[in-house]
Amino acid sequence: MTARVLLIEDEPNISEAIRFILSRDGCDVMTLADGQGAIATVRAERPDLVILDLMLPGLSGLEILAQLRADPVTQTVPVMMLTAKGQGRDREAAERAGANHFMTKPFSNDDMRAAVRALTRE
Repeated sequence: MTARVLLIEDEPNISEAIRFILSRDGCDVMTLADGQGAIATVRAERPDLVILDLMLPGLSGLEILAQLRADPVTQTVPVMMLTAKGQGRDREAAERAGANHFMTKPFSNDDMRAAVRALTRE
């Protein structure tokens, strides 16, 4: 089965790099560039994984994650938080909000593929 990944990332170069890496690994990758509409997209598309940038225009990644976890339809969707802010408090905030995995930028292609594979394994 092909993993369906929703990538919510506002930096076009990072978004395209992740889409390329994961597409080559067999994933079907949808992208959003901001937090607006993220919840509706997750509800409608039912991805196997959401990769969510911490700092987004509109809603922050933590706000989106809190809404995903509060919604019975989306509360079990795995979420990988992606951020350039790798401080411990950011990781702790993401874990408290319900992130399944936390990855800092820059990341290696191998680390990204391995994390996605682990999070989308059935």
